[in-house]
Amino acid sequence: MTVDTHDLLTMAEFSRRSGVAPSGVRFYESLGLITAERTLGNQRRFERSELRRVAFVRTAQQVGLSLEEIREALTTLPAGRAPSRGDWARLSASWRPRINARIRQLESLRDRLDSCIGCGCLSLDRCALNNPDDTEAANGPGAVFLAGERI
Repeated sequence: MTVDTHDLLTMAEFSRRSGVAPSGVRFYESLGLITAERTLGNQRRFERSELRRVAFVRTAQQVGLSLEEIREALTTLPAGRAPSRGDWARLSASWRPRINARIRQLESLRDRLDSCIGCGCLSLDRCALNNPDDTEAANGPGAVFLAGERI
């Protein structure tokens, strides 16, 4: 399929429209999350459909997906066109369990935040998450009680 070069966006236009700095656009391209065509002078030109892919990447990052997971999801989309409503519904449905788990984690954190200093040492005299003898050290550094669902 030949694309009319007048329909392609320059780096500056693409960056402005996507809300991603040129360095971020180049980073996304280097990871294969988006693609650009090159002019004879080796300047990047982006199809407008790539704007949707950037929006997809940014939303997926907010959900907590890694860039590798996002790349895998993007490989399931047809190239050369913006993701359709059906494409979006299929992909976003697979994120629901992760989003729901994150919501539960944040609610738990919100509900316990005022009773714990959250630093991992749990040194308050009346701490509801008392940790004598540092028995949780094996579960990793930091606020292991706040990071998970345990009390």
